[in-house]
Amino acid sequence: MEIQNVIALITGGSQGIGLETAKLLCSKGARVAICGRDAKKLEIAAEKSGAIPMVADVRIEQDVMRLIPQVVQQFGDYNVLINNAGYGYFDPLIQLDMVAFQKLLNTNVLGAAMCARESAKHFIQQQCGNIINIASTAAKSGFANGSAYCASKFALTALTECWRNELRTHNIRVMQVNPSEVQTDFVINSGRPARPFNESKLQATEIAHAIASMLEMNDRGFVTDLTIFATNPK
Repeated sequence: MEIQNVIALITGGSQGIGLETAKLLCSKGARVAICGRDAKKLEIAAEKSGAIPMVADVRIEQDVMRLIPQVVQQFGDYNVLINNAGYGYFDPLIQLDMVAFQKLLNTNVLGAAMCARESAKHFIQQQCGNIINIASTAAKSGFANGSAYCASKFALTALTECWRNELRTHNIRVMQVNPSEVQTDFVINSGRPARPFNESKLQATEIAHAIASMLEMNDRGFVTDLTIFATNPK
């Protein structure tokens, strides 16, 4: 599709990958809404990107059911959902906090599913649309202390495959992006110590570029999954 025709909602759009994607798409002529829980952070992100801020918590079903019609009303149409809202929680199995695990699933899995469900209703009605799920290389391979996070991203992969099979006959492209380590606030937000900036590792701009490239393919085809690694991290 032509990027100028993109009318997108980016969840978790106030920072990191979501913010950089909003900036890039807006710079190419797309119309973009970003959502998040923190109104102040959203306003700052909107000023940086040119996107429309919409306060919503993807964990709350009523928020999501209000959000999608709000996007349609704002722009008069809607054709791209970027399911980016998510965070990490890391502990060894014997120390897993089930409350923290459940909260993670509520955002990373159920939040994405509710946003996709409500978006798909609109996309099916118009017989076109795009859903891009931002997963992780943790959706492909588990690792020590990653039980909760990897489970959420493996689940997102399963959802992506199910939705793809359901929605292709409605001309809806369902795609997944699997970034390896990206230098954002992800590490800090997961409760781990900050890491120094490393020029050789991925930045959010690389993921934004990948998302835009997936959308730019002619609608007759689509990239099912795109995994992104740093070329030579040190």
